Amino acid sequence: MGKGVFLSVLSSCLFGGMYFYATLLHPLDGEAIFSWRLLLTLPFLTLFLLSSHAWGQVTDIAGQIRKRPLLWLGIPLSAGLLGLQFWLFLWAPVNGRALPVSLGYFMMPLVMVVLGRLVYQDRLSRLQQVAVLLAGVGVANKLWLSGGLYWETWVVAIGYPAYFMLRRKMGTDSLGGLWFDMALMLPPVIWWLFIQHDSLNVLMQHSQLIVLVIGLGVLSALAVGSYIVASRLLSFSLFGLLSYVEPVLLVIVSLLLGERIQGGEWITYLAIWCAVACLILDCVRQLLTQRQVRLADGMRD
Repeated sequence: MGKGVFLSVLSSCLFGGMYFYATLLHPLDGEAIFSWRLLLTLPFLTLFLLSSHAWGQVTDIAGQIRKRPLLWLGIPLSAGLLGLQFWLFLWAPVNGRALPVSLGYFMMPLVMVVLGRLVYQDRLSRLQQVAVLLAGVGVANKLWLSGGLYWETWVVAIGYPAYFMLRRKMGTDSLGGLWFDMALMLPPVIWWLFIQHDSLNVLMQHSQLIVLVIGLGVLSALAVGSYIVASRLLSFSLFGLLSYVEPVLLVIVSLLLGERIQGGEWITYLAIWCAVACLILDCVRQLLTQRQVRLADGMRD
């Protein structure tokens, strides 16, 4: 579990950094940043799979596609769900919609916990139950204040759990499955980027953007790769709860970008941050328990 927790927290930190990183790519717009991110993430992900001797995950899924024709429908749907999230993540901070998207990331773990309990029969520890309760209070406060949620919030809160459940159902919840998702998104992105958009001219006029765009690809590959591996190592509910680390970081970035939290909304964010604190304590408790068990087993041996 320790490796899964580490990778989940690492991916959250990398995604938080990417949220701010996107603002450094001006004058590229959100669609161009999304396209360059996708175009450059896939080569770095491919290199990682080859260097770590994990390319077999890609060939295994290719073999499944030949045997299971339904994957011809499932994998494009999976790619579409991921593409929507990639686009929204980089569109929001450059269009003043960072807070609505960060609220979606606050709601997403709650949705995943509920689905984990109902669909996968996951069991929660006491501290995890307290975290769910606190997060629920925060989300309920936001609903009461606004009378509803922004469309960006719903896309994240519902879209990501649907994406992970679909991948588990298809058996493509690996880096190889992520590679296929990104490969399917590549042709329309190339068409849009090099035919419909003038981002190449923008890069030529602002040469410093070339290095920054390449850095975006490296950062994205590390973040997404860590996220997918963590999703395999952790239960659906725990993986969802650990996802609270990311929106806390996204809110901090949003505030640094000039967006503001209204007075009544502080209850929402304080409740969420308390939930994150409970999760950190629970993870530490579980790691210490596992360490004690290993030490006890070693003494018996």
